Amino acid sequence: MERNHILNAFKSVMSKSNSNNFSVFAPIIEVDNELHLLFEVRSLELNHQPGEICFPGGKIEDNESPLQSAIRETIEELNISKENIEIIAELSPITTLFNVVIYPFCGFINNTLLENIKYSTDEVGSIFTVPLRLLLEQNPLIHTLGVQLNISEDFPHELIGNDYKWKTSNYPIYFYQYNNYIIWGLTARIVKELLDIIRK
Repeated sequence: MERNHILNAFKSVMSKSNSNNFSVFAPIIEVDNELHLLFEVRSLELNHQPGEICFPGGKIEDNESPLQSAIRETIEELNISKENIEIIAELSPITTLFNVVIYPFCGFINNTLLENIKYSTDEVGSIFTVPLRLLLEQNPLIHTLGVQLNISEDFPHELIGNDYKWKTSNYPIYFYQYNNYIIWGLTARIVKELLDIIRK
């Protein structure tokens, strides 16, 4: 087998669909001279997670980088100009229990008044902000899920030994509360990392 064959094979794989990859943008915006974190409430008309709280984001399209996706999705969902989006950091990628990879970014929405944001009602039911100051004062509620493998009956135990010790793991779920909003799951996990960085 030739070297070029291997190189071309991997180039082909790398250029294929990002069907299990998503990116999001955690936007900080100034409201009444104070920095707030902006959240979306997903439209009730959506088939997937209607009414849940999230950040702007979505599936990474073919031949698109995670950063390009985060910016594109933010423009589409909030109807703001690319020039007003200032990316300041890429946060830690998250691999979910369902083999989905999330690439979070954070930064500022500049030169934009909250009341002037005309979000896309196809995807967004409403938006709201939370002062960073209040989030920094709050410790999230943490609930830990125990995760273990469900081994099927036809698993070839004879290949590895019947006494193989399968590992289990714990998966933390974070919750933040603000007024009547419950921010939880992956969105809360991103919030926690962002706040931890600011505290440092």
